[in-house]
Amino acid sequence: MTLKTSLIISTYNWPEALELVLQSVAKQKVLPYEIIVADDGSTNTTEAVIKDFQECLSVPLIHVWHADNGFKKAVILNKAIALAIGEYIIQTDGDCILHPSFVKDHIEFAEKNTYLFGSRVNIQKNYLQKLFSRKQVCFSVFSSGIKKRTRALHCTPMSKLYKKTPVFSKKFRGCNVSFYKNDFIAVNGYNEDFEGWGKEDSELARRFHNYGLEGRRLRYRAIIYHIFHLEKSLERFELNSNLEDTTIKQHLIWCTNGINKHLSEK
Repeated sequence: MTLKTSLIISTYNWPEALELVLQSVAKQKVLPYEIIVADDGSTNTTEAVIKDFQECLSVPLIHVWHADNGFKKAVILNKAIALAIGEYIIQTDGDCILHPSFVKDHIEFAEKNTYLFGSRVNIQKNYLQKLFSRKQVCFSVFSSGIKKRTRALHCTPMSKLYKKTPVFSKKFRGCNVSFYKNDFIAVNGYNEDFEGWGKEDSELARRFHNYGLEGRRLRYRAIIYHIFHLEKSLERFELNSNLEDTTIKQHLIWCTNGINKHLSEK
């Protein structure tokens, strides 16, 4: 547990969800060294939520914000990770409530030349009113309002059945992933050519593999509970898919429009 970690939480204009996520962070069995909220242009309401938690959390909570100029998640994540002090990055989204062992599990499985990715349990639409009125952040495999509930089972022996692999997994989700910051910098982080929803996370993982990393799925560990929301705009999805296809076909490791510009700003 001596690994210095930075927990990165991406968000955009959903302070009610972010409040629950930060509550779940406060309940972690092992806290990260720091928490960084990567904010893609939210209003002052989100800033107010963050300020409230800055006063009560025992570790630094940093708010990295840029102006709202469309869906620029890749950009704000690069900016946040560039500022991170931790040698190890754990990443989730501002609509994902964390299991109390989430950070602990990522740290325990951290390994050189490997990135980790976990599962998510879906909180259903018809449960949202109860979720927010109760401010619920504790769930189990038996909880109401969830589906794919076997993913809520936290079981160490079963998790050990999942081994690292050099092959990209379609189970990969950017809302539950961790990696060494040096590896992220080595591939130049997220490709900021990605705009709009989709593929910026899987394209990064493809370059991780091209660089020589292996991926390990944390099934039955590092659990998150994803709050239902309407589907994001797919306007640029095809363009983003083409960017990922280029990375696959050309076996790319480095993206030209990445984190390096933000490192030079530090």
